[in-house]
Amino acid sequence: MSTATSVAVQGRPATSAGGPHLTRKTIMGYGAGDAGCNIAFQMTGLFLLVFYTDVVGISPAHAGSIFLFVKIWDAFADLFAGRMVDRTMTRFGKFRPFILWFSFPLLASNLLAFWIPVESYSMKIVWAVGSYALLGLLYSLVNIPYGSLAGAMSQNPVDRSRLSAARMVGSGATILLLSVILAPQIKASDNLATTFLVTAAIFLVVGMVMFMTTFATSRESVYREVERVSFKETLQTLKHNGPLLRLCSSSLFYLIGQNIVSALGIYIANHALAQYAGAGNWLAAVVTIITTGAVLYVGPLGPGVTRKLGKKHGFMTAAGVAVVGAAIFGMANSLLVSLAGLFLIGLGMALLNTMTWALEADTVEYGEFKTGIRTEGATYAAFSFIRKVGQAVGAAIGAYALGIVGYDGTLAVQPQSVLDGIQTSAAILPAAFFLVALLIMSRYPLTEAKFQEIMVGIQANRAKRHAELHPEDAAS
Repeated sequence: MSTATSVAVQGRPATSAGGPHLTRKTIMGYGAGDAGCNIAFQMTGLFLLVFYTDVVGISPAHAGSIFLFVKIWDAFADLFAGRMVDRTMTRFGKFRPFILWFSFPLLASNLLAFWIPVESYSMKIVWAVGSYALLGLLYSLVNIPYGSLAGAMSQNPVDRSRLSAARMVGSGATILLLSVILAPQIKASDNLATTFLVTAAIFLVVGMVMFMTTFATSRESVYREVERVSFKETLQTLKHNGPLLRLCSSSLFYLIGQNIVSALGIYIANHALAQYAGAGNWLAAVVTIITTGAVLYVGPLGPGVTRKLGKKHGFMTAAGVAVVGAAIFGMANSLLVSLAGLFLIGLGMALLNTMTWALEADTVEYGEFKTGIRTEGATYAAFSFIRKVGQAVGAAIGAYALGIVGYDGTLAVQPQSVLDGIQTSAAILPAAFFLVALLIMSRYPLTEAKFQEIMVGIQANRAKRHAELHPEDAAS
């Protein structure tokens, strides 16, 4: 055995930048896991604010504070989960066991978040905070290892883009189901509380099928010199990872914008655009599909964009498209133009997500190149920490914006000033954050050519370390 790169965990051949491509079954199986994760993530992201304001009777201001507090809690839960991952190694690998252990509790906690059986207002707040915080912790214990798993499955840039695209398709499939099944019921259901609860129960079963598919089809095949990483080694790796810090900063701003759009989506459809569409419940499904659900039809474009533009410039292009879409939506005075603007916002957000996950995997390689240590869990957790902060701030801003413009969940028809305020908030605020994300990413250092140089350096470093540890192999 002449080099360390021919060694892999669990006795499988290592995958390098020039190694064999992952099979279609593996790619699709990995994407199924994101569908499972997004049953909880997207159902709460799209509908929990509506559940709080229109079903439970929590004020928009208090709901915004709940989102802000719990998402900050989630961010620290991500760091905890990342450390758990980096300290773990089992016969199933480092990452797959967490999917096996925590997927069912996660989906069960999603059901609890949409079931508040108490009467007093203060106890409703307590239940909402407790159930949502529990969901956040369990989500971290599943999603951090799930996301880190991609970096351990392949180092081939195209395969990583395919895995990222599969994630977006899995996420989009979940959003499509929620859009078709649940979104139209927000206006039509006679008992919305029961609708939410039954949907969460059904998705518990569906989600478990998705998670177990990922567990059965994914394998961790990237060579690692150190199986369990100390806290000191983790800090050393993150400290020297400039590209990760740049990616985190850019992602923070685009996620704030994205979550403002997600939080306001149902309100845009059922109120701001309803003045153009008249009666009917179809608009909520359409708005959800073309904004949050755009990952379903944009995700497969990710590998092509990576080949044409590279991940960095693909990210910048996507942010620019989202800014243009927000500007169109803000100036629109008809249903068709409004939907066109929202479509461009969704297109940009979906492509941003696709590029982001591929970029995150590259920062793991950069960390190993600089320090000699792979810390997928901690790197993903640091990135996810920033994502959770962005989600917290975005969701809170969306809820606070509703309060500022005077939204009243008890009214079937909102005043014109509220309708105009929702449209303006959903346009100007996201556009500003998308633009800042674009400007930050313009200084991101890891181009495709630089990444290839890093991979060559990693292979050389691994070969050198292996020769030092196993001189008998070099002699043979």
